[in-house]
Amino acid sequence: MTATKHASSWSTPPRDALRVGHGFHLRDVDPESTPGFDAGKKHAERELAAGVPTLSELQERLFAASTQGAPDAVLLVLQAMDTAGKGGIVRHVVGAVDPQGVRHYAFKKPTPEELAHDFLWRVESQVPAGGQIGVFDRSHYEDVLIGRVRQLADAAEIERRYGAINDFEEGLVGRGVRVVKVMLQISADEQKARLSERLDRPDKYWKYNPGDVDERELWPAYQEAYQTVFERTSTALAPWHVVPANHKWYARIAVQRLLLDALEGIDPQWPAADYDIAVERARLAAT
Repeated sequence: MTATKHASSWSTPPRDALRVGHGFHLRDVDPESTPGFDAGKKHAERELAAGVPTLSELQERLFAASTQGAPDAVLLVLQAMDTAGKGGIVRHVVGAVDPQGVRHYAFKKPTPEELAHDFLWRVESQVPAGGQIGVFDRSHYEDVLIGRVRQLADAAEIERRYGAINDFEEGLVGRGVRVVKVMLQISADEQKARLSERLDRPDKYWKYNPGDVDERELWPAYQEAYQTVFERTSTALAPWHVVPANHKWYARIAVQRLLLDALEGIDPQWPAADYDIAVERARLAAT
């Protein structure tokens, strides 16, 4: 049995329209564009809402199947420059499902204990268990992005990490974890506008970090670092998808569709009863 699918306005599904393949160049992505989606904002918002019941059912089935030992899980990796909308994805897409089946983690600056281990040591403990949708709001890719741009590790170590990441993600897939990697791409002008809004609104002061301007000054270096990440780590088992994100509504509907595709690919089933239903009906009736 599969979840009911809703009508879609995608002329090309995001898994194809946004996938990083051979010859991909980040500079060619227009952050204002909406690849594969031919309708506008209002239609996207309706479609986002229409997709919630299907996403919720698939997530519940995933969780239910895990109670009988099914190992399947989904890991959503979200990477982006500051203000690109990762938080909105978490709230408006992942937040629509039962929180008991979601594991959300945001990787911050490594602690002294974490620095004493290999960079993937702290990541392994946050991998979603069977039945969960895991979300990395910033991830192990920080160690080859900030690590490269800020020269926190030498070139040989950064190069080693690309291979280690590929091996790590191949291992996840082998354990039943579908890895959905998303980079939200906004323009420098759009980021400036969003940062400015945070300074204009008292209710958003708390979201402003002066360090964001420091990182913004390194924009070209980060774009180059992302390009190398895609070239080294967009694999057949765990491809990257670059989502133009100047339009928040487009980014949200695209990520929802990518999650739906992952869950529909797993097609988790409701577990069969491991008890005699007729006997239990009779016992219940007698109480």
